Amino acid sequence: MTQIYPEPLEGAEVLTPHDDYTDNGFEMFSNPPSMWPSFLVGQRDKPVRTIVIDDDIHFVNVLLQELALDERIQVVGRALNFKDGKRLVRSADFDVLIIDLNLTDRSGDQLLELATAQKPGSHAIVCTAADQEQLVRQAFDLGASGYLLKHSWFGNYAQSILQVANGGAAITPHLVKRLLRRAEPAPDADLSIVTVPRVSAEQLSSREREVLRMVANGNTSAQIAAHLQISHMTVNTHIRNTYRKLQVRSRAQAVQSAMVRGLI
Repeated sequence: MTQIYPEPLEGAEVLTPHDDYTDNGFEMFSNPPSMWPSFLVGQRDKPVRTIVIDDDIHFVNVLLQELALDERIQVVGRALNFKDGKRLVRSADFDVLIIDLNLTDRSGDQLLELATAQKPGSHAIVCTAADQEQLVRQAFDLGASGYLLKHSWFGNYAQSILQVANGGAAITPHLVKRLLRRAEPAPDADLSIVTVPRVSAEQLSSREREVLRMVANGNTSAQIAAHLQISHMTVNTHIRNTYRKLQVRSRAQAVQSAMVRGLI
């Protein structure tokens, strides 16, 4: 069943006008991150539009209840199977897709590719019980910006949505360690026969490496622009250049590729 919500879900806690803003342009919220800069995506008057595709109705209900508590996020639709999910991706206007690729009636890989193709400005977070490294890499190859394990991330889904909506990446912490350990060569490995294409540090400019390091530390494009005193557009240009040079399609892939090659 497909459901599209024209209005925000009920249950958000509304702060009093006195508490809405601080003097330095940060809006205050009751849930973390409680201080939210006005220049970031996700504000009370323009929340991050989110859709959910998952056949686990219990998980979906818990997830929707959690997201309803954050005024920066608006759930605009949900689907419980592949067929309805395909219709939802095509019909809904959304910024972030949360999807389990292991749907009972069909794999959700095609839906992730469809979202990437039809809604190029959107972001996707895979939320699943499967924690195999190959599935994590596959999800990022398909264009996902996040990979979260179910039932180990409750209380943090809203933060993950805000993170990817602002150009960042979200991944369950212990998966990051496993991916990085897997990327390291064995102590007795003969590195002379490694066939993975190498990208030299010289192929990435110093500014591109600096931007990638800040992306790896969880900074959004707006935060990077403010720190480096350059425009938001310039930051995105640097990031697109790294995509091309590293032959990747997402920030998470760029960071992972750069780490493996020792560029950041």
